Amino acid sequence: MRRAAPALGLFAAARLTGLLALWLWAEHIGRSPRQLLAHTWDSTWYTRIAAQGYGHTLHFTDGAVHSDLAFFPLYPGLVRAVTTVLPIGGGTAALLISWAAAAAAAFAVYLLGERLHGRRTATVLVLLWGLLPHAVVSSIAYTEPLLTALAGFALYAVLTRRWLWAGSLAALAGLARPNGVAIAAAVVVAVAYELWRRRAHAPRRPPRRAPWRLWAAAVVAPLGWGGYLLWVGVRVGDPLAGYFAVQNGWRSRFDFGADALSNVRDIVLRPAELASTGTVLIVCAAVLLFALLVLDRETRPPLPLLVYVGVLLLITVGGGGSFFESKPRFLLPAFPLLLPLACALTKARPRAAIVVIAALAGLSCCYGTYLLTLAPMPL
Repeated sequence: MRRAAPALGLFAAARLTGLLALWLWAEHIGRSPRQLLAHTWDSTWYTRIAAQGYGHTLHFTDGAVHSDLAFFPLYPGLVRAVTTVLPIGGGTAALLISWAAAAAAAFAVYLLGERLHGRRTATVLVLLWGLLPHAVVSSIAYTEPLLTALAGFALYAVLTRRWLWAGSLAALAGLARPNGVAIAAAVVVAVAYELWRRRAHAPRRPPRRAPWRLWAAAVVAPLGWGGYLLWVGVRVGDPLAGYFAVQNGWRSRFDFGADALSNVRDIVLRPAELASTGTVLIVCAAVLLFALLVLDRETRPPLPLLVYVGVLLLITVGGGGSFFESKPRFLLPAFPLLLPLACALTKARPRAAIVVIAALAGLSCCYGTYLLTLAPMPL
């Protein structure tokens, strides 16, 4: 914690600056800052689930059916627990959980960055994650900070070969969000690689730990995600495809990027909202950073990190539906994408690094404020 203190301080400063900008602008235009932070779009679904349980459905004239079964249970469960213990409302509890999860996520990001590239790069990595254009998501009552924290610590457990921790944290991450399956995939691939490595090296040296821990991690890791999908399926009468039918009611599906390409074409050919253009730029930047992460010999990320980021990117790019502008926040947990940029800034001249970070800070404050106060589409 002492080593991580500067990084956590910079992260807190970045997010508090963004919140201050949001607060001032919201007051200027007559909006409630607390309402924007605690009751924006999906936040109302989570607090409703926490207060009343599952069972709320909205029907629309165009045939869309929005069921709260689309939302995974860990976050509303934590909100329910906090409101049971403390005399506060659901929105306040949701914010406290998100802020605590964001701080824990920053610490996990630091631990991974320090283990891979040292203390300086880890500090820059945490700061970059806090200054993403869409980093405002880590400050509102959404589930991305919670997933990032669980996934970050699970990846750290994999790299330090704490297999039972890795599997357990991955199972919890699978209960947080649909794309939590990415960390389960990373753990399973890491276990498979470790088993192969031990078998290949068995004649030369015995394994250091009992193989049952590896098998247990691989079995436990997907239980959270798979268990919730099965529960929803049983509830709606189709154990295997029920959850995907619920998502289809939200106009959310996996179409291998066809809908994303159609949106990009429309944005290029016609005038578009800033959030739509920003979505295209952020997703394209993520794809470019992933290519750099794979090809950069100096960064050399471990295989579990590549699998984790690759699955997140595949789900984001390949997913289609009505909420194209939500894609950047789906990538908020993909912090390993920032490793090449963090390494480059660590080696850059101090003046150049300061200019880049200052520009990112200004962009993050302005764009985050726009997303919550002016953007007409769901975040």
